[in-house]
Amino acid sequence: MTQPPHDEPTASSPEELREQVEQTRTELGETVEALAAKADVKARAQDKAAEVKEQAAAKAGDLKEQAALKAVELKAKAADLAHQAQDRLPGPVKDKAARAAGQTRAKTAQAGRLWNEKAPEPVREKTARGAQLARDNRSVLLAAGAAVVVWLAWRRRKA
Repeated sequence: MTQPPHDEPTASSPEELREQVEQTRTELGETVEALAAKADVKARAQDKAAEVKEQAAAKAGDLKEQAALKAVELKAKAADLAHQAQDRLPGPVKDKAARAAGQTRAKTAQAGRLWNEKAPEPVREKTARGAQLARDNRSVLLAAGAAVVVWLAWRRRKA
């Protein structure tokens, strides 16, 4: 804000002088408000924290979406590799595997009955919660398993 030299008249009438005074007051008030806002460190820090929190939430959403897409991709790749492996197995090996799977199911059922009879209740409860958690997160576990299979195949090919 510049002021005219003192030897020059600033206003030709009292009304013009009042208008100049009012304009100066308005400008001064705006300047004071701007300085007060700059000096309010707490409010500025809160604004910055809110901005950073918003950016982090957006980034987390993006990463979650990317992880879900990658899990779907890995699941499909694992299914494809499993089908390829199954197609390459000779018939007698498939038959033997099916018989072994049937025997395994029978032995698993027998082990489950024995477990229910012999295991303490707190251990059974924790085991049941863990099994339920695995069932609830089946796609994540399958994706991780597929990643391990792919990694092992890649490692074997490299060796």
